Amino acid sequence: MNKIKLKQLIYKTGIIPVVRATSPEQAMKIMEAIRKGGINIIEITMTVPGAIEVIKKLNIKYKNNPEIIIGAGSVLDSETTRNAILAGAEFIVGPTLNEKMVKTANRYQKLVIPGAMTPKEVLEAMEAGADLVKIFPATLFGPKIVKAIKGPLPQAELVPTGGVNLKNIEEWIKAGSYAVGAGSAITKGAENGNYEQVKTNTANFVELIKKHRKHIN
Repeated sequence: MNKIKLKQLIYKTGIIPVVRATSPEQAMKIMEAIRKGGINIIEITMTVPGAIEVIKKLNIKYKNNPEIIIGAGSVLDSETTRNAILAGAEFIVGPTLNEKMVKTANRYQKLVIPGAMTPKEVLEAMEAGADLVKIFPATLFGPKIVKAIKGPLPQAELVPTGGVNLKNIEEWIKAGSYAVGAGSAITKGAENGNYEQVKTNTANFVELIKKHRKHIN
């Protein structure tokens, strides 16, 4: 997908589910539950065993469904970035700023979201060529960190990740988040094989984001 369109889709969706799993099979099941819950943008972290192969399999499985967008998360370097892109990743997310990671993603014209915490790090990520900036770990400061950073950097498009849940999603949106990243708040239940709960968690996020975005706009 064209990364400009993908960026718009991320804003419209309002959330990027972060999938961590103990096996490729579990990751595939979580992804399917999230899709059924109403979100088609999925981040497969590199901490999933065989993550690159999982991304490849998901792209083969959904090759006839262009609405399903698979990205790679917890990416630390340019080598992993390239491997993920060749496997079919449409976007790259990192916990910190690695300029070579950003450069590689831009070389292939894939949307890239490096991580940052301070205004200095956010600015450095933007100057390096980031499309969006992941605020991580956002749980350390809560929604106020987004508002604080956007004070001197109103043009920053931030995706806080860590500590986002159904109880505080309204605060994150009102603080000015471009979108949010959520892991355990969505995937809770998968550890016990309860993928129906994952589906329900996802649907609840979809409903609340739509509600609060509409209120703000």
